[in-house]
Amino acid sequence: MLRTQIYLPEDMRREIDVMARKEKRPAAQVIRDLLETGINTKGQESIGQAFAKLASIKARGPSDLSAKLDKYLYEL
Repeated sequence: MLRTQIYLPEDMRREIDVMARKEKRPAAQVIRDLLETGINTKGQESIGQAFAKLASIKARGPSDLSAKLDKYLYEL
């Protein structure tokens, strides 16, 4: 494990301390768990956003492209 120092706003640090006391765990462990949850959630959102972006792309090209795919791919 690597040591990392970060600056937190006072209210955020108080919230972490409250969570740590309630869960009877060190504040460092609470922070690690919150970061892991955030990273996992961010990754899922990114994949979802990527699919949404792909779905919103308007295809350009001939209207009969799907029916005549081989013609457009191999005949010029």
